[in-house]
Amino acid sequence: MISFVVPAYNEERFLGPTLEALHAAASEAGQPYELIVVDDGSTDRTAEMARAQGARVVSVRFRQISRTRNAGAAVASGDPLIFVDADTIVPTPTLRAALDALRSGAAGGGAEVVLDGHVPWWAEWTVAAIGGVMRACRLAAGCYIFCSRAAFDAAGGFDETLFAAEELAFSRHLARQGRVVILRESVTSSGRKIRTHGWRELFRLAATFARRGTGALRSREDLALWYDGRRDG
Repeated sequence: MISFVVPAYNEERFLGPTLEALHAAASEAGQPYELIVVDDGSTDRTAEMARAQGARVVSVRFRQISRTRNAGAAVASGDPLIFVDADTIVPTPTLRAALDALRSGAAGGGAEVVLDGHVPWWAEWTVAAIGGVMRACRLAAGCYIFCSRAAFDAAGGFDETLFAAEELAFSRHLARQGRVVILRESVTSSGRKIRTHGWRELFRLAATFARRGTGALRSREDLALWYDGRRDG
């Protein structure tokens, strides 16, 4: 049985289509599955919408993506584990490709990422460049990560000292357990961070990383792009 783990904070706008797509993909692939939505302190109808879609809701108040992902994995009863962001659509071919990779012996992996809606040209180029580097380095994007249960446990789950880039650290740990595959098949994720924050805030974030290095990843306050709560766009 597949365990889909969906971390969510105030995601009532995006969560419904994400869960509907997971229902459809798993059904079309002929796979038994469970949906686990980890509601990390939402103040909107996230939990209500998750339950309406047949998901099990796990309530936490971490406001930290790595701990939230791990909380979902802790209650999951399936194998494999597939972590999907609440604003990400997973098509059936992508799910099938992930399952095929695991059956062929991969420890886990990720997929190509396409952003929805309009994003400026510089963002498209940046995302394409980052995607190329991540594929070459076999690093999974956080919006879609799959792995076997055994590989997840052996890798130690997601690093709970990190408030961002936990998927990159996890990919490195996963590679020690076996082959990591970045699928040619894609998922579609929201481009809202780019639309709601703009290049100035993204530049300031880059400057923070340049100044503080990886220490910035261990500070929620330095990571407004992920934690300031904006959900429009």
